[in-house]
Amino acid sequence: MSVYDKLKQLDIILPPAAVPAAAYVPFVRTGNLVFLSGHISKKDGRTVAGQLGKDLDTAAGKAAARAVAIDLLGTLHAAVGDLDHVTRVVKLLGLVNSAPDYVEHHLVINGASELIAEVFGAEKGSHARSAFGVAQLPTGAAVEIELIAEVD
Repeated sequence: MSVYDKLKQLDIILPPAAVPAAAYVPFVRTGNLVFLSGHISKKDGRTVAGQLGKDLDTAAGKAAARAVAIDLLGTLHAAVGDLDHVTRVVKLLGLVNSAPDYVEHHLVINGASELIAEVFGAEKGSHARSAFGVAQLPTGAAVEIELIAEVD
């Protein structure tokens, strides 16, 4: 099954590539690697803001991370032109805006990791990952994630 068939099955419509909010580009391709800049959590074009463990619970954070993954897929599509050319999602880096005593960052970022694995399949979608808490993110976003992919 192609990536696009899987997205259709999941009722996911890819958004256009994210527009940078500062002095950077949405992606850089070097050789067979594509590096996507961090994408923040949004819903209906508005930032999903708040601190996990204070304003949002883990389930809300996981949903926000899943939404970030969809945005990342839109940017990856813009970067490579065809998601079926992705040979491997190499790594995700997940940042979680969290209260000092919050400890479920890994569960929040699972929202993105699980979707990536589902869309690309276990072989291409399984990836290395870091997930950690930060004191704040741009515009108060709950989650920010960046992605590295290998393409043919």
